[in-house]
Amino acid sequence: MLILRHSDVTTVLDSSDEAVCQAIRTAYVAHCRRETSVPHSVFLRFPNDTSNRIIALPAYVGGDRPVASLKWIASFPGNIQHDQERASAAILLNSVVDGTPVALLEGSVISARRTAASAAIAAAVLTADAPDYVRAGVSLIGCGVINHEVLRFLRGQLPRLRRVTLFDLDADRARAFAGRVADQWPDLEVDIGGGIDAALAAHRIVSIATTAATPHTSTEPCQPGTVLLHLSLRDLTPESILAATNVVDDADHVCRAGTSLDLAQQAVGHRGFITAEIGDLLTERASLPYDPTATVVFSPFGLGALDATLAAHVYDTATELDFGVRVADFLSDRSSRREGNVGR
Repeated sequence: MLILRHSDVTTVLDSSDEAVCQAIRTAYVAHCRRETSVPHSVFLRFPNDTSNRIIALPAYVGGDRPVASLKWIASFPGNIQHDQERASAAILLNSVVDGTPVALLEGSVISARRTAASAAIAAAVLTADAPDYVRAGVSLIGCGVINHEVLRFLRGQLPRLRRVTLFDLDADRARAFAGRVADQWPDLEVDIGGGIDAALAAHRIVSIATTAATPHTSTEPCQPGTVLLHLSLRDLTPESILAATNVVDDADHVCRAGTSLDLAQQAVGHRGFITAEIGDLLTERASLPYDPTATVVFSPFGLGALDATLAAHVYDTATELDFGVRVADFLSDRSSRREGNVGR
């Protein structure tokens, strides 16, 4: 068993944002080609507690580098008030040869970066033929870890990005976020919106990553031609979803668990409001030209296939670099004979 700590995972992922994006593209393409097995996530909730949860995301991804994994990710929004991260996670990789567990990875960084990379890839695809001014600015609603990573990956996917508008219900949090952005990326112009409507209207690319459990806003303030990355899935009213052009990662996964799309589905009794899945756009099985009059909403449930593929990349790289802590007798004295077979 190889145990990869937060520092190991971060060192690997910091080495190449493009390698992260390539892993996410690979996972989406494999899913589109039906080379994955992605059972529905299991939500562990607690009695008399509506905010905290732990989610299990099992997945298998085939292709040239097969991998089987389980992500176990906790979301405790109240942690933020105690200066702790909202999410914590662990990812277990199993050998696809004999099923034995061969690696345990700290998963919060993998989870955040796969989410952010998927959002940036979607933004690039959905604005590929848009005028340059569309790709020059972004509004970030929710000033937490996810949107910081989104900005990181958007800079790589949208090299003309120059302006950022922020909004968070916690004004101090927004100011601190603005300071970090200014320090890390001094070439960006950063301002704090006067409210959520102002932030929605500021740019034609918007990323929403909040802890909202129920819809609290609409797309009405958005400019025509806005591409909205609806990462937290429960922010937009069902009416906004029904009025938008909707792109998802997997229609069956995203229309569950009280997401805005689930509520929209319940309202109309079908999923016909979903236009495309991102894998079909990446493989050009479908096309969605930029429409300067429409609002496009990308709602990714966050498939376990993304975690699996990115975790396999981390494992392979860490093994080459001799990172982590090896426990040879994790299962038995003979368990080390299969180490290295996580994807083979």
